[in-house]
Amino acid sequence: MRKNAPIAKLEDQTEEGSQTVTNPKFEVYTDKAGEFRFRLKARNGEIIAASEGYKAKVSCMNGIESVRKNAPEAETVDEKE
Repeated sequence: MRKNAPIAKLEDQTEEGSQTVTNPKFEVYTDKAGEFRFRLKARNGEIIAASEGYKAKVSCMNGIESVRKNAPEAETVDEKE
């Protein structure tokens, strides 16, 4: 995430006729409940992060910006321990 988030492009799948972009990328989409979500895909296409649902698209976009800003300095936690 540290390497991919800051350079990830944005693919907004909620916009009609949106462009498909190469990985790494943030994909913005709507779920079955109509909420906005994003996922971060690494260079190899693997999903490495997924968001909660947001009622407003602007909140979803703010979440992406937060990940971009904070991922490079984020603490690494091993959840296996």
